[in-house]
Amino acid sequence: MINIEKISLIGLGALGSAFFSQIQKFVPQDNISIIAEGARAEKYRADGVNVNGRDYRLKVVEPFEKCEPADLLIFGVKFYNLDEAVRQVKNHVGNDTIILSLLNGISSEEIIGNAYGMDKVLYSISIGIDAVRQGTATTYQNLGMISFGQKTNSPGQYSTNVFKLKEFWERTQINYSIPEDMMKVLWWKFMVNVGVNQVSAVLGAPYGVFQKVKKARELMTASMQEVIDIAQVAGIKLTRTDIDEWLEVVDKLSPAGKTSMLQDIEARRPTEVDIFAGTVVELGQKYKVPTPINKTLLDIIKAYEGMFQI
Repeated sequence: MINIEKISLIGLGALGSAFFSQIQKFVPQDNISIIAEGARAEKYRADGVNVNGRDYRLKVVEPFEKCEPADLLIFGVKFYNLDEAVRQVKNHVGNDTIILSLLNGISSEEIIGNAYGMDKVLYSISIGIDAVRQGTATTYQNLGMISFGQKTNSPGQYSTNVFKLKEFWERTQINYSIPEDMMKVLWWKFMVNVGVNQVSAVLGAPYGVFQKVKKARELMTASMQEVIDIAQVAGIKLTRTDIDEWLEVVDKLSPAGKTSMLQDIEARRPTEVDIFAGTVVELGQKYKVPTPINKTLLDIIKAYEGMFQI
């Protein structure tokens, strides 16, 4: 089995830059390509990125440049930039490339797989990271953990790509888990984002609010319950205990940490509300499950986005 040595990464937001800073400790910097084009590429070349107070220079590769395929290609973009990113990474995908999406939601893997083949794609979620990005600077205390794998993963019978990525996380000292039921875990993260991302954006609340303010915590869990109601009809094994599991996670996060959607609202950027509340409302209609809380969150956050255009 050939180890993962060449890494390509598209998307250097809070999540992407935090994982980049950890990976580069164990992988030669010349083996890590940052995919970007135009003004973004020039900015990366000139400024690099700053993570936890340390400046990093970047090896930037534009989409049109010919290059060797990556052993591991990581997507760290926002969902609304995914279609463009899929086009930009073409030269980095070879026969043996493993593709990993760190995107929120429950559909990015299929979108990438439709372009390059599902045999190259592993499902994944990032749990417990508290990275915050301001300008070109990212800070975090907890890198959290990556859960990844095929849709189903039998211990001792993992696929070759799962074994390769398992070795890579161990080598780069990134905590990981390989769930037997990866689809449940993917939906669990979706449920979490529907709750904490959206409610934090509406309330302007860092994680500390959800640790201390009862009503904020209740609103978060009520929006998550609507995802559970849909999941149970759709055949996904989420239950109320999965909310309890998240509450244990959120109570350990930095009180000053902020969700990605709150950061988007504060920066007056478009949000990912369409893949959170938008998806919940759409699935609620499909499965005839009421979703009044997520419909309200969708309307409020869309109103925020409209205000950004004034």
